[in-house]
Amino acid sequence: ARAGLVTVPRLGRAVAAAQVGGPVGGPAVDPAVGNVMAPIRVLNDGLLGVMRAGKPTPFRDRFHMLAPTVDRVFDLAGILRISVGPRWAGIDAAQQTALTRVFRRFTVASYVDNYDSYADERFDVAPTLRAIGADQVVSTTMVPASGDTVRIDYVMRQKEGGWKIVDALLDGTISRVAVQRSDFRGVLAQGGAPALIVSLERKVADLAGGALES
Repeated sequence: ARAGLVTVPRLGRAVAAAQVGGPVGGPAVDPAVGNVMAPIRVLNDGLLGVMRAGKPTPFRDRFHMLAPTVDRVFDLAGILRISVGPRWAGIDAAQQTALTRVFRRFTVASYVDNYDSYADERFDVAPTLRAIGADQVVSTTMVPASGDTVRIDYVMRQKEGGWKIVDALLDGTISRVAVQRSDFRGVLAQGGAPALIVSLERKVADLAGGALES
């Protein structure tokens, strides 16, 4: 990704449609499993929309297309707290609010930047789950029109209001949250929360080409 704070490799052109439970006429999906997978279907639909809109549509418009989906399916507040780590408790309320706001914008902008075109890709979702303690992992595979597939797993956690994404694992192992935590730690060590806020604001501006208001 071009987003410097997240060094997970770029996933652009990655998602078309989620196919849960195999082709039409395949085995039925257990309702409990379906509930865990539902946010992934919502995310894939949102990504498909911005992919089809593509670069001819202004970045700002694609950002606002995807933002409600990101708000709905991710536990952004929880991800931010884990990414900041123990320092979170020592950050004052005003700076926590500012960090939460810019982290949301950074997350949405990163996805809009990565999923910026469509070329007949699809995203297959495995019909079974993998447990990590109380969390559940939804395993997905990006299948391009040609070339190698890419595995992206989503770690799901039961929250008030349903299951939320709390991490994404590239190739089933590389944790986006772990990468963010490592990068955030360096910035926080140099300048605390104000430095992280400024750094994220710069990343958003870079991703959006200055197209988003402050």
